[in-house]
Amino acid sequence: MHRMLMIVRWLGLPTSLLLLGSGILATSWWLKIFSFIVGILLGLLSSLVIYWSLRPNRAYLNPQILLESWDIVNDGRHNSNTDLIHWRGSYYLVYASSPSHLASSKCHLVILCSQNARHWERVARLDVSPEDIRDPKLAVIAGQLFLYALKNVALNPEPYTTIFTSSPDGRSWAPFREIEPHGWLFWRPKSQDGKTWYVPAYWWEHGRAVLFSSQDGIHWKLVSEIYIGGRIDETDLEFLSDGRMIATGRLEYSASPFGDRRGGTLIAISDPPYLQWEKKLETRLTRLDGPNLFSLNGKVYAIGRYQPEIRGPFAWQGSAFARKRTALFAVSEKGLTYLTDLPSSGDTSYAGAVIIDDQLYISYYTSDIRRDPIWILGMLNASSIRMARLPVACLEAVSINAASPGMLACSE
Repeated sequence: MHRMLMIVRWLGLPTSLLLLGSGILATSWWLKIFSFIVGILLGLLSSLVIYWSLRPNRAYLNPQILLESWDIVNDGRHNSNTDLIHWRGSYYLVYASSPSHLASSKCHLVILCSQNARHWERVARLDVSPEDIRDPKLAVIAGQLFLYALKNVALNPEPYTTIFTSSPDGRSWAPFREIEPHGWLFWRPKSQDGKTWYVPAYWWEHGRAVLFSSQDGIHWKLVSEIYIGGRIDETDLEFLSDGRMIATGRLEYSASPFGDRRGGTLIAISDPPYLQWEKKLETRLTRLDGPNLFSLNGKVYAIGRYQPEIRGPFAWQGSAFARKRTALFAVSEKGLTYLTDLPSSGDTSYAGAVIIDDQLYISYYTSDIRRDPIWILGMLNASSIRMARLPVACLEAVSINAASPGMLACSE
């Protein structure tokens, strides 16, 4: 796919001109018509691909946030789907490495370790060849580092079940095992007390999100139904300061590559013991793909994919033909509040988050941040793993500022 894209990008226009020239010189009317139609269409397609590939990045970096970011992995492969955790004094980062966003038997997970989030050591490589593996999530349960991931066989990534493994040291890992019940796609396990763990999961055919609980990270039981409908899939949750849970859900509504005008993000709330969920609203600010919810001093934030422009009929919410960002949001029962983009473009998002020493560290993946390709081009090209760091004071101040314009943000 990448080679085909390069051929269209660099040989499309010359071939188009040759076809148009052939049409002018042709003596047969049917050959003239064929040459002109194909030449014009190829020229338009090639011009669009060149424009989409080379236009400069226009991500919005809120100047009130003192953010720095750097590459961790940029090796020419399509690197994606990150998660990040701080355990036993070290950062652990996991990501998927593949030829493209599409499913591949050559896809594998890479686990890195670092003392400072800048210099990384590769400590493990995991795969389920000949199947595809993606969407890894990390959690420390009972002193073990757990890794949950999704198995996939469809070319257009549609995972069909969750697998897990664990490690006593982040380097040696047990063989993958499938989660029971089969068919549920787990997101990120979380706990308030370190004893009872909760994880949102969506059904592999989409349209249903539920909550599971576990005492050991291995055996899970169904607690409640979060939402049915809207072709819901990727769902994340966080604990509110009063013990309630808040959840976001990716509402696709259709599988169209052009997106859906109804697409958006579900906001739902549940009181302990989390047996019932109340849908608060559906926000159209963005369809929060690859969500990561986290708490900071009683407030909830989210990192996820953001589509800065919604326009039809080819770029409704979730369109593969629109620009994308990894962005930060404040989350509440009233919806999402956009705060800033991270340096990102094309195929991007699926972040990990860790707060250490009053600094927020965010791992994520992105296409070339110098350019601003549409999502589908980003899927077919290389992407890098990046780290961003910002003071939590900035995030809190900008969140307040977003709710009450005119207030000061933060200073060094």
